[in-house]
Amino acid sequence: MRKRLGCLHAHYSNIAYIEQTFFNINHIELVHFVDPGLILQASNGNSGLAFKVKEQLEWMENCQIDAILITCTNYIALLEEAPIKLSIPILKIDEPFFEAICRNEHPQTILFTNPGTVEGTMSRLQQYAIQHNKEIEVAAKVIDNTFELIMQGKQEAYKKTILQALNHLKEAQRQISVAQLSMVEAAQLFEKESGLTIIHPLKSLAEFVMKSID
Repeated sequence: MRKRLGCLHAHYSNIAYIEQTFFNINHIELVHFVDPGLILQASNGNSGLAFKVKEQLEWMENCQIDAILITCTNYIALLEEAPIKLSIPILKIDEPFFEAICRNEHPQTILFTNPGTVEGTMSRLQQYAIQHNKEIEVAAKVIDNTFELIMQGKQEAYKKTILQALNHLKEAQRQISVAQLSMVEAAQLFEKESGLTIIHPLKSLAEFVMKSID
């Protein structure tokens, strides 16, 4: 039976990543919802955003979808502040990502471009590790002055900056991850060029979603 998956994004550029991930999965139909303004509000330190996320999820629930996938770690962190119960599953893109990180026993570095997502993501990762009895050695690193490039639509400059950071870290003998969906294209290109494995949010996402809604 065909399922409709509502995807909540913080930026339009994330749509292509999700479409690519589910391209060959015929029994899942994707419905995209985008609100870049919420991240801008969060960057300005505005309060009351958790209520806005809750309100948006409730609105999405009424759009005849079978589950909601939240693709933005900032949205997920805000949801922690205002728990919500819906009649359909709420899937968080960072959960299969955290599972992959927790399976790795080596020292790890998680790269970010948006400093505003670091605290919430790392807090959720530590909670996930504790809940699953995993011990991890993980450091967060922000690629400075980069996130504004994606917000300005400068995709190539954004990708180039991430590639430079990945190349700088490749000799560090640490497992590298990229935390944000917008960083995946650069991570995939780096994997092809270097032969190294980069953990990113899309690697096991389709399997995770299908298990959750089938």
